[in-house]
Amino acid sequence: MGASETRQQIVGVADRLFYESGFEATSFADIAGEVGLSRGNFYYHFKTKDEILDAVIERRIATTSAMLASWEQEVDSPADRIRSFIHILIANRTKIMAHGCPVGTLSNELAKLDHSAKDKAVGLFSLFGDWLARQFTALGREAEAEALALHVLMRSQGVATLATAFRDEDFIRREIADMDAWLQAQCPAAPLPYSGQPV
Repeated sequence: MGASETRQQIVGVADRLFYESGFEATSFADIAGEVGLSRGNFYYHFKTKDEILDAVIERRIATTSAMLASWEQEVDSPADRIRSFIHILIANRTKIMAHGCPVGTLSNELAKLDHSAKDKAVGLFSLFGDWLARQFTALGREAEAEALALHVLMRSQGVATLATAFRDEDFIRREIADMDAWLQAQCPAAPLPYSGQPV
């Protein structure tokens, strides 16, 4: 395995461990042990845990950006794109019930630690928020786009937090159905077809 592949493997393992166990609770030894590297070989790729954290955040931003771009290309309707975001909670329900939202948990932990990378982690929320605002703008709700985007982010984070607390999949499904109904109510009504008769 080349140096680039080894570095990617380290970042992938660190990403998972930071999510499952928390950044502070995860040690160099934990990551190195899972990757199968000696301490000396590990330090060749990363000198500090903060360097790994930066790489993990960059990885998450790249992965998230690619996912959002694929929705832009593959999903025609802006409402359906927003729905794709909402339904992440269903797709990732097992992980969310066990560990919470990966974006929210990391942002909260780094904020509590007053870590220098906390603003970078919050950038993931900004990435989602800006993307959602563009979808609401495309939906014809430009004036309220930012507020509606923040509402979706707030609601999804609330569902993820309570899903972790309750470990209740039915709760997630009920909340997603309610968010779907809310989204439908935000869509401008389609004009009635012209009947040729005076109103």
